[in-house]
Amino acid sequence: MNFPISFRPKLVDALKDYSAQKFYADLAAGLTVGIVALPLAMALAIASGLKPETGIFTAIIGGLLVSLLGGSRVQIGGPAGAFVPLLAPIVMVHGPEGLVVCTLMAGVILIVLGASKLGTLIKFIPYPVVTGFTSGIAIIILSTQIHDFFGLQNKLPPDFFGKWRALVENFQPNGATVILALLASLAIWFWPEKSGGICPARSWL
Repeated sequence: MNFPISFRPKLVDALKDYSAQKFYADLAAGLTVGIVALPLAMALAIASGLKPETGIFTAIIGGLLVSLLGGSRVQIGGPAGAFVPLLAPIVMVHGPEGLVVCTLMAGVILIVLGASKLGTLIKFIPYPVVTGFTSGIAIIILSTQIHDFFGLQNKLPPDFFGKWRALVENFQPNGATVILALLASLAIWFWPEKSGGICPARSWL
């Protein structure tokens, strides 16, 4: 029986001629991504009004599904700060159950788009739109990290402008937290990259 939709996960081809060297390289890459993704997933879950463990479960299950069913050998699936402004209002109005329903609906839409081979439409998105979207994500992530960077105790609202208003009105930083955050930031900034001694954080500036 022939199906009109062809589907072949990249994992099937990637496992051919798989060697120990590739395994160690993939293991190192996986650990690197996990170190970044899991704490970020917890932070984004909290920013969305959910429990931290929700972010961990989501990152693990989502990453596993991307690895098993993805179409690229080097694809990374993880949490995105751009979803916080979308998820937080849903959680506030409809609760976690409503968020689950929205997630299932989004999954169905993605399956339909993939089966219809409409992913190529992304090439018609203008470059300024992509750049603006990426810059917006950076600003959103910055707004969620300032609270922890300065060790502030007040709880921030989920909306962007309300979050910055609360930061300005109740700005009482914790000295020890600020020193630790600055040391970590400087370590990342000046840490040499193996290939050329240039920090990855500075390579795009």
